[in-house]
Amino acid sequence: MSKCQTKFEVDRIRQDFPILAREVYGKPLVYLDNAASAQKPLVVLERMTSFASREYANVHRGVHFLSALATDAYEGARARVRTFLNAGDSAEIVFTKGGTEAINLVAASFIAPSLKPGDEIVLTVMEHHSNIVPWHLLRERHGAMLKWVDVGDDGSLDLDALDAAIGPRTRLLAITQMSNVLGTITPLEEIVKRAHAKGVPVLADGCQGAVHERVDVQAWDIDFYVITGHKLYGPTGIGALYAKAAHLERMRPYQGGGEMIREVTRDKVTYADPPARFEAGTPPIIEAVGLARALEYLSTLDLKAAHEHERALYTQAREAVREFNWLRVIGDAPQKGAILSFECDGMHAHDVATILDRQGVAVRAGHHCAQVLMDRFGTVSTTRASFAFYNTMADVEALVGALAKAREVLG
Repeated sequence: MSKCQTKFEVDRIRQDFPILAREVYGKPLVYLDNAASAQKPLVVLERMTSFASREYANVHRGVHFLSALATDAYEGARARVRTFLNAGDSAEIVFTKGGTEAINLVAASFIAPSLKPGDEIVLTVMEHHSNIVPWHLLRERHGAMLKWVDVGDDGSLDLDALDAAIGPRTRLLAITQMSNVLGTITPLEEIVKRAHAKGVPVLADGCQGAVHERVDVQAWDIDFYVITGHKLYGPTGIGALYAKAAHLERMRPYQGGGEMIREVTRDKVTYADPPARFEAGTPPIIEAVGLARALEYLSTLDLKAAHEHERALYTQAREAVREFNWLRVIGDAPQKGAILSFECDGMHAHDVATILDRQGVAVRAGHHCAQVLMDRFGTVSTTRASFAFYNTMADVEALVGALAKAREVLG
């Protein structure tokens, strides 16, 4: 693994991602669907193949050589996630299938057992469905109330409105670190401070934010933070929940089965300490190893420069589309990440995305698992271009050119 880059060199970085060299429809691939899922560097693919072919066995309890080797790799992955999030202890990291399962775990194990009808979960309208539907389940099954905090017309969040929504019956504030549609970045440290002043714990959906922003769960003093591997240049089927140790200790198991028990008899069961208590069954071992390699890869980059590069790409794209008076951008908050969502007059988002695809430009079209937000902005779908550090200014030019082509065809 190479040493940390002293400056960000996108042309060299692109060589680490084999898929970026391919063509689609006879044109160079311009991959701008990174908010949905990022591409994987070769070192991640090679590490997963090597592990599966030379080191694989089931983890924990095995006394043979391969089981010990696999267990070391799996628990090493947990330690790598701890470092990435700056958690205080690896025992505060629970592996899950992804960010969605991590949020469901908190809903089922932390909130549901003591929830009373009328207790409140505070959300913003820009949450992904993964940070909405688990709370709806509590509303349907336990009588929870959902309190919604709006965003401004530019997609910015009013902290005073968020503060005002937190009341004496609020059990949890669940909020995104970065909107997957608007790109709006929320000031988590300040939000946590305000919520804790009222005795309310905070869960942050970091599935987008962790990709583009610094993460420090200890500095933020946050209660719960979730990530998903496939947006962090790792594999699908793996994510993680960070939770304060005190919370994990009082949380009941989310699922039952092997791995999560201490003792099982005909009459009773006792449970393992966290994090094993929340990892029932054979875990995603190969995927955890792949995630660890992805995070190791990220650690070799100058992430500050990478994030500045992403912002420069977004800024270039945002300025370029100002020339299109038939295009409406959704989300122009002062603090936002490299996501450009838009509507085109007289053109359906899926039609726009299809034309762009034929030009080699991969974007996402639809409601982006954010129907509450779509309703807030009076639309049912948008087209979304989302940038990663391996994208280039040439990619931005290709996007703009493809949009002009779409206008010719559909306008």
